[in-house]
Amino acid sequence: MKTFISGGCKNGKSSLAQKLVLSYGKGPRYYIATMIPADEEDDVRIARHIEDRKDMGFTTIECGRSILHCLDAADQSGTFLLDSVTALLSNEMFRGSEVDHEAPERVASDLAELAEKAGSRGNIIFVSDYIYKDAFLYDEFTEEYRRGLALVDRHLAAVCDNVAEVCAGTVILHKGVLRV
Repeated sequence: MKTFISGGCKNGKSSLAQKLVLSYGKGPRYYIATMIPADEEDDVRIARHIEDRKDMGFTTIECGRSILHCLDAADQSGTFLLDSVTALLSNEMFRGSEVDHEAPERVASDLAELAEKAGSRGNIIFVSDYIYKDAFLYDEFTEEYRRGLALVDRHLAAVCDNVAEVCAGTVILHKGVLRV
């Protein structure tokens, strides 16, 4: 089963994803952590996520770039929770002083391959941030990132069995069925 969850920041996406993982029963559970912390706020957020899932039986795989490597040490018949697509794309696009303009296509392709590999024998859940409704005009790099994330999210929505949006704790199902 392949599931894509999007929504605003701090709206309950990760909690929903964790509940879904638990609903799939026993077996190997992998949390693919994509955030590469940049400051104290990131450290606090990571600590909160670790605390939230401490008794859920996850093995954490730190994989902030080159996402397909997360499968190297994992049982592909397990259940994977990738949190988040947003951080992964940021890591790939902004590695150094130059913007990698090819990153969105590459990340979309890699995540589709990951979905196929992990979702064909097990389960995978992708968590992403919905950052498209803002009418504010940002600088060119931010706009390019937003367009890139939209491209990646569209690719994931197309290849996943279930697509849901979380808004203020309310789950809006766009495709498939979620059994929590």
